[in-house]
Amino acid sequence: MTNLVILVGRIARDPETRTTGGGTGITSISVATDRPARKEGKTYKDENGYTAKDSEFHRITCFNGLGQNVAKYCTKGQLVTVEGRIHYTQWEDQSGAKRYGCEIIADKVDFLSKGRQGGNEGAPDIEED
Repeated sequence: MTNLVILVGRIARDPETRTTGGGTGITSISVATDRPARKEGKTYKDENGYTAKDSEFHRITCFNGLGQNVAKYCTKGQLVTVEGRIHYTQWEDQSGAKRYGCEIIADKVDFLSKGRQGGNEGAPDIEED
């Protein structure tokens, strides 16, 4: 069985980094992907004459060294490829209602465009160890 995700999209907001009580570094990004929008099963043009797009935003979580490099080199608007796996979570909120979430746990992030100023020139594609 396989749980493999490959996304190509733009970073929707600057990376956010935190550290767990156990010292694990976690960096989160949101990656936006587009696909042609459809009405009645057909693609259509927007008011500017371009093919209309539907966007989806994917929560990406990067750990330790991968997360450090993403935080250091990535910025909003940068084009990236993310390889990883889908992870589902379930919890109860403060009112006791069951809540569900979905995220991509990244194993590899490839930079397809430049990020931070002076950032990823010469920076390698990075993978989680």
